[in-house]
Amino acid sequence: MLLIRSLLFYLCFASGAIFFGLLSLPLMLCPYPFRSRVLMGFNFWVLWSLKILCGVRYTVKGLENIPKDQAIVILAKHQSTWETMFLQMQFHPTSTILKRELFRIPFFGWGLAALRPIPIDRSNPRKALKQVKTVGGQRLSEGNNVLVFPEGTRTPYGEVGNYARSGADIALASGVPLIPVAHNSGRCWPMHTLVKYPGTVTVSIGKPLDASESCSKKMTAAAKEWIEGEIASME
Repeated sequence: MLLIRSLLFYLCFASGAIFFGLLSLPLMLCPYPFRSRVLMGFNFWVLWSLKILCGVRYTVKGLENIPKDQAIVILAKHQSTWETMFLQMQFHPTSTILKRELFRIPFFGWGLAALRPIPIDRSNPRKALKQVKTVGGQRLSEGNNVLVFPEGTRTPYGEVGNYARSGADIALASGVPLIPVAHNSGRCWPMHTLVKYPGTVTVSIGKPLDASESCSKKMTAAAKEWIEGEIASME
């Protein structure tokens, strides 16, 4: 039964990707604030379908820690596709650092490109790091938050990867707060499997780390300690 419900969810996911992907083409002629709000409909559709078909709900704590009227850098664990959808919607408007190859996916990649992400070329790490800092600063100055997955790729639930300092570097260079976010989405949406498991994803938003009082190494270490400790407390 779980497999059938999961397959139905992916049918909804694919249909939504096609619809919003096609819609993103004419929307590229519209101002960014308008088109980004419209395209967030896909994120809502995915999370709603996941709840109805697979019984995956979520709860959020720490909303009071989100600064008002200021762009921020968000540092989050990457366990599945779920947090990409949720965090883009929760912290809208948000530019996500992602691999350039995602743009090649028909429909889905078109909609993604319309949201002003920060694409990187993983084959050239030095160039990618420079681009992340430059474009990340531009996005923040335009009023977009910047979402960074410091481990660089999805990490299985319960495992800890190496945290890169790019998110802290962007925050320091732009003088904006760094917000750590912990979650346990990997319990319901595990990596490399079709099956989605019913349950409640817990999202915890930490207090801002002040970019004016630290260095990127210390900020990243503090964010990692908080995120991993918070996830451990969710078990």
